[in-house]
Amino acid sequence: MDTILTYRKRAITTDDLSFVSKVIVELHREGRSAISRRLCEAWDWRQTNGQLKDGVCRGLLLKLERNQLITLPPRLAVNNNSERRNKIPAATLFLPPTPITAPLRDLTPIELRQVRRSPEEKLFNTLIRQYHYLGYSQPVGEHLKYLAYAEGRVIACFAFSSAPYAIDHRDTFIGWSAEARECNRHLLAYNTRFLVLPWVRVPHLASHLLGRISRTISEDWQKIYNHPLFWLETFIDTELFAGTCYKAANWIFLGLTSGRGKYNKTKKQLTSIKAMYGYPLSRDFRTRLCHG
Repeated sequence: MDTILTYRKRAITTDDLSFVSKVIVELHREGRSAISRRLCEAWDWRQTNGQLKDGVCRGLLLKLERNQLITLPPRLAVNNNSERRNKIPAATLFLPPTPITAPLRDLTPIELRQVRRSPEEKLFNTLIRQYHYLGYSQPVGEHLKYLAYAEGRVIACFAFSSAPYAIDHRDTFIGWSAEARECNRHLLAYNTRFLVLPWVRVPHLASHLLGRISRTISEDWQKIYNHPLFWLETFIDTELFAGTCYKAANWIFLGLTSGRGKYNKTKKQLTSIKAMYGYPLSRDFRTRLCHG
């Protein structure tokens, strides 16, 4: 069996390609989602919580089609992101941007809500899309979303997702082997978005929220994905931010990126330099991550 390509560490062989083509013919009328689910079931391609890796499989199918190895059936529903965005009400309809400038002690208690798979998830998506400088993109893999409330008003948003596979600064700091990383990377989470709404001007709020999230996220992850977390990490664009709130919340500076980007094969800097920070969620995180 010849390997055609490798996708998400799975080798796709000529036999796999024949099976994919057969499933496409059988389920042509049922659409792409039915095809990807059938493939995940046949390959036992599952997340650590037992759910099918449907999104990952859909990405594989698109890559095979781009390489002209298969022909997928037409989409049953048009994936028009612009039209979808237009249907989502603006965040200002939910929250009139009245300035909040009170001291932190006057805002407490602050409520932190995990809104993944809840009606409030749409509000989270809208706020990130409208007010975060990177905008909104749908996370792939395991992820959680949070809204922070004070006196019934949303003041901040967090998002965490599965951590990148191999990061030199982080892997050196943890000290794990490639085999341990392969087994335990799902015990890490990456802070992909952090937004304090622009009309909120409260000193020390950001570091306070980072401290709050570090005490709850492992338990929240356990409830949805059936495993805890032992490590958080993030990247800070050094051209835009100093990372002050992460430093104040005792996150550990791990190093700077080269700025070459993920797929750049040259030695030239093509993107801004990012500072990487990490935060262990238990004192024995190295034991947990390196030895299971």
